[in-house]
Order: sequence, then structure tokens, then C-alpha cells
Amino acid sequence: MARRMLTKVIAMTSIIDDIYDVYGTLEELELFTEAVERWDMSAMDKLPEYMRVCYQALLDVYCEIEEEIAKEDRIGSTMRKKRKIQVRAYYEEAKWLQVQKIPTMEEYIAVAVVTAGYPMLATTSFIGMGDVVTKETFDWIFSEPKIVRASAVISRLMDDMVSHKFEQKRGHVASAVECYMKQHGASEEETHVEFNKQVTNAWKDINEECLNPTAVPKPILTRVVNLASVVDVVYKNEDGYTHSGTVLKDFVTSMIIDPVPI
Repeated sequence: MARRMLTKVIAMTSIIDDIYDVYGTLEELELFTEAVERWDMSAMDKLPEYMRVCYQALLDVYCEIEEEIAKEDRIGSTMRKKRKIQVRAYYEEAKWLQVQKIPTMEEYIAVAVVTAGYPMLATTSFIGMGDVVTKETFDWIFSEPKIVRASAVISRLMDDMVSHKFEQKRGHVASAVECYMKQHGASEEETHVEFNKQVTNAWKDINEECLNPTAVPKPILTRVVNLASVVDVVYKNEDGYTHSGTVLKDFVTSMIIDPVPI
């Protein structure tokens, strides 16, 4: 159940990301952002038709999740809050794109670690964990602990390094690469060297947070680390998520269709 629900949330995230990146006008995106903030079916009336389909699906997915985890209501409400935070960050990036703004790295990272989706997906991954997930767990994840922050940085920087050229060609908000190059007068190669150092340091932070004593139970930390590991696989040498027919397809095939016999 947990994997199925997380898959649906990831799918919705991809669709919403494309709406903000590619399809929506700034005026439409403002309406969609307000609708997500309201989180009510009546808010759909003001949306253009293509957004209504997405908004309906978004509410349906979260309704399904909340029905499945009726005894874990704290997860449902927290997931909605994380989704709203993410959509607000998408809208901020859309405004940057509208005026062709290249923010400072500090401005960019503050928003882009949210749009990378990692904090929201980490919260969603707690579905089905039962009593190990408590109010303190959500207080912890909302405090932006080092392990979640480090994982989000890994996600954002690895994604941007392999995808920025393709995305800039199609018209996309400036990535971390463009922001760093402009702010520091660096070449693309120098920027990649610096980002790889930051990714390495982020993994060190993750390792540190997993050492005893831990802030939360180990099963919670394991979910966070597993998501970071997925990011490392998907964006190691290319944008395997956008171009999933390449290396990612082979990974899925070897794991599900042609697994190694045990």
C-alpha cells in the first residue's frame, strides 16, 4: 500500500511540475496555487479545463490516501501541508521565469530544494509505518533536519547538473548551474566541480545523522536515506527521470521483469 500511494503522489508531482514549468500562464498558475491553498472541490470552478482534470486527480489521490490511513490522520494533514508548500514554491519559480530573473544561489536553493519534491516525498514515505510515526516525527520533519535538508540538496543539485541544458532550451527557470555561474563568474565545469563537492558533503551529513543516538527511530531515517539513494541512481550521469527510456528502463527491467534468481 505504501509503495502504491507514494507512486501516485510522485506521478501527481510530475504532472503539477510540468503545469508550472511548461503549460500554465502566470495568471493560470496563480489560480491553481490559490485552489491548492483552499483544498476544496469548489475551488475548481475558476480553473481552466486542463487544470481542473489535474486538480480533481490531486484531491482524489489524497482522499484515497486518507481513507487508507484513517487511523493515521496526522500523516494526511501533514502531507497536504507539504503539498501546499511545494506548490507555493513552484509559483515562485514561475514568477522568476516570467521576468527572466536569475536569482542568487541563496534565493534559488531556498525555493528549489522545495520544488525538487524531496521534503514532501519524504513525508509521504511515512505512510503505513504505524506507531513508529508520531507527532514528534512530524515536528522533526517540519524543523528541516539536517538529513532531510542534505537529501534535498543532493536531489536538486544532481538533477540540475544533468538536466539544465535540455531545460534551458525549452524555456525553463534558471537552474542552480546558471545561478552559480552568474553569481560567481564561474564556468560550467567549475560549477559542476563545486556542486559535486556539495553533494559529497551532503552525503556526509546524511551519514552523520544516521549515527547513534539518532533524533528519530532508525526506520524513519531509512525512508529518508532510501529516497536519497533513488536520486543518486536516477541522476548519476544523466536525467534518467525525464529520459526514462535509457538507463532507468534497464534498472526497472532487471529488478522487476528479469530479476536475479535467489
